[in-house]
Amino acid sequence: MIERIDHVQLAMPPGQEDVARWFYGELLGIPETPKPGHLIGRGGCWFERGDVKVHLGVEREFRPARRAHPAFLVHDLPSVIDRLAAAGIELVDDEPLAGYQRVYTYDPFGNRLELMEPAHRR
Repeated sequence: MIERIDHVQLAMPPGQEDVARWFYGELLGIPETPKPGHLIGRGGCWFERGDVKVHLGVEREFRPARRAHPAFLVHDLPSVIDRLAAAGIELVDDEPLAGYQRVYTYDPFGNRLELMEPAHRR
């Protein structure tokens, strides 16, 4: 039986690690964690804090995930939205989902991300 997701892996184009660090590390606040030594040569980078683990792997013929996406639970969604908007990151509202405030965005590579906050936190 599956117990939980260990991590999410998203694709990124080669040589864009600094852009990933800016978006996932600085804007979303997920610290970078060192990749295991035998994986460093593949490129990409990992971001982890507690149970939130986002691994970015390099794809030579990269195409972003425009529909498939991870959904992240966040604290204080309005401030996250403000921070992303101030950085020029696209934000997309969608149909309401009972019990949540949510918005979609795209990482700098075009991968779709959903940011959600339970409505009871508000």
